[in-house]
Amino acid sequence: MDCIITIEIGTGAIRVVAFDLEGNMLGSSKGSYPTFHAKPNYSEQDPEQIFITMLYLFKNFLNEKIHPKKYEVICICFSSAMHSVLPIDKNGVPIGNAMVWSDNRAKNEADELKNSELGKSLYKATGTPIHAMSPLNKIRWLNNNDQDRFAASQKFLSIKTYIIHQLTGEYVIDHSVASATGMLNIHSLTWYDDALNYAGITKDKLADLVPVFHLPKKLKKEYQHSLGLHDSVKLIIGSSDGCMATLGAGVWGDGKATVTLEESGAVRVVGKEVLQDEKQRLFNYLLCEGNYISGGPTNNVGSAFEWYAKQFGDFKEAFELEDCIKNLINDAAKVPAGSCGLIFLPYLQGERAPMWNADARGVYFGLNIKHELQHLIRATIEGILYSIYSIGKTLEEHRTINSLSANGSFASYPVWMQMMADIFNKPVHIKQNSGPDSVACGSYLLSATEMGLYKNLEQAAQKVKLLEKHLPQKQNHNVYMKHYAIFERLGIKLFDEFQAIAELQQDN
Repeated sequence: MDCIITIEIGTGAIRVVAFDLEGNMLGSSKGSYPTFHAKPNYSEQDPEQIFITMLYLFKNFLNEKIHPKKYEVICICFSSAMHSVLPIDKNGVPIGNAMVWSDNRAKNEADELKNSELGKSLYKATGTPIHAMSPLNKIRWLNNNDQDRFAASQKFLSIKTYIIHQLTGEYVIDHSVASATGMLNIHSLTWYDDALNYAGITKDKLADLVPVFHLPKKLKKEYQHSLGLHDSVKLIIGSSDGCMATLGAGVWGDGKATVTLEESGAVRVVGKEVLQDEKQRLFNYLLCEGNYISGGPTNNVGSAFEWYAKQFGDFKEAFELEDCIKNLINDAAKVPAGSCGLIFLPYLQGERAPMWNADARGVYFGLNIKHELQHLIRATIEGILYSIYSIGKTLEEHRTINSLSANGSFASYPVWMQMMADIFNKPVHIKQNSGPDSVACGSYLLSATEMGLYKNLEQAAQKVKLLEKHLPQKQNHNVYMKHYAIFERLGIKLFDEFQAIAELQQDN
């Protein structure tokens, strides 16, 4: 039986999934790696560790679940997180670690650029909000603050480009990941000279631009031999995880939005036109030519809740974080909507949309003598979902949203989904737990479209069936909106205090 393999290079893990040509999942595997925070605002990953994790996981997956069953791998499609920057030398060797999306060290560069005329024109041309997350500002930071590393850099790559190069020897970046760099003109699909000039580089310092359907060179012979794959196996460069998740959630057309709840999160819609937000709160990334994924990301979803679990959860045995999280969520379900007046600002890693404030910090507000641990748990979840709601509310200034499709690890918890339905006052649809995640599903659909099994991605998206639904409870929605109003005002009123505490942290 022929099969398609999808490889997702996520923020904290590699996920490998196999599908038959009908889209049925044949198996999956996951392997994790750490993010390092050497200093405040630093978030880095070791690219060689990511590559070795990917190879080890992929080889074991093939040997345990694919080769013994005589499945024939005909295609491998990649996806990855956005906004990473990895400098390499003239020999293709990494110069230090990769800076990932949550790295905020370029916040001063971003703040200076955002309010300038150049910043406004860059946002219109590239669709990427001006923020420390973007490779544009990361490279500018290296130019300003780490001249030796900047000068030694032959190229600045995304992590996916680095892995593709390791496997094939080719330096390529798909239009989708490139559209999140702040350096691609999403209208002409070329590197944007004004952005490159600001970063202090020329286009030869970046990978070659290709469509998401691009077929890189064949796997190097040593990897063909090690993995037990024929040289006829097709590699597809694929897209970003956000775009794949949107496609894989079946969100195509008016009235629909998708919500991703992983380590970070996002709310997204698909359209034929770029959303022009004068306040620069929304991104416009490219899935494929003529199809834009618009929306906003939040830094703090699973990362914020896992932080809470690690600090305050009850671990009876080591390494049982998943069980701890389930127990915490069960406790949260015992508390009424609104957490009895307790509100959590989840900005543990700064925040992106819609406030775009790298200095934002976490806050529990409204604590009183009657609050117990279970109130803090529920308030933590509500605060995370309030931040998701704030993005959806911003999107609805431009698009009508009648229903949500949720995906990601935390979408598997019914308590979270009911709370989200109540906050948004909209039905929330999810896949059945036994199915593949939306990123993998999107990668399968893109592969199947490239192979001619679907006429286009719109037809492919129609294959997705969302079988479970959570309906909003009006009474809870009314309670949430009263608390959300305070949540929203707090983020504005604490702006100066966020900056002040961030400066104290810098001094330390």
